[in-house]
Amino acid sequence: MKNYIQEIWRTRYFWLALVHMDIRARYRGSALGLGWSLLNPIAMTGIFCVVFATLFQQNIATFAPYALTGLTLWNFVSQTMAMGCNTFHQAEAYIRQHPVPMAIYPLRLVLANAFHLVIALVLAIILSTWGTGFAGVLPLLSLIPSLCLIVVMGWSIACLLGLMNVYFRDIKHLTDVGLQVLMYLTPIWYPEKLLREKGLAWLVNGNPLVPFLHLVRAPLLDHQMPSLETYGAALLVASAFFLLAAWSLKAREPKLIYFL
Repeated sequence: MKNYIQEIWRTRYFWLALVHMDIRARYRGSALGLGWSLLNPIAMTGIFCVVFATLFQQNIATFAPYALTGLTLWNFVSQTMAMGCNTFHQAEAYIRQHPVPMAIYPLRLVLANAFHLVIALVLAIILSTWGTGFAGVLPLLSLIPSLCLIVVMGWSIACLLGLMNVYFRDIKHLTDVGLQVLMYLTPIWYPEKLLREKGLAWLVNGNPLVPFLHLVRAPLLDHQMPSLETYGAALLVASAFFLLAAWSLKAREPKLIYFL
């Protein structure tokens, strides 16, 4: 494992160049450029404020940053999972010609998505400052380790889905269906307390995305550092996915090229 991580770091200029290329290609010839990465969460937040803030009798000043933070994390997770299924297929030419650790290809995808996640989080910070006031320096700094955990989780999930899709091409379609289900089971735009009040707390407690939502929402909405319990739950989820992805890569990477 140590040697594998060192090899990934040794090839950092290669995968960083790929990340830069992906970001440039995404906005080449676009009039709005990076603005497109903000348009979706802004538009959806506006819709949720018009519809759900009224439906759930929420204060728009607090509901808007709540919805935006949820959409920001959800967009990262959903895009990472959906695009992660094809990460090895899209990198087939590189894999055949350039012998490097295959984990760099999911990492390439995740870092590009993390770039847009950071941009959306800046907008969420601005919106939360308008709605609930300035969070404070320490709570905002807590977003740094939180982002690291989110990236590790995304990297691991992209590795797993990419590997499974190489052997079972239906994984991409199953992932699309699973994302639709997970979106409604995750308190992205509706208040988490609604599930608890209806006796559905187990949906919240058993959802692996909820600790990461708390990591982002605690500093921006509650103006406090995430609790150790929240960090522990997020670390447990990220570590579990990471270890499973590492084991899967170790077992499947040597023969992966024969199935592409």
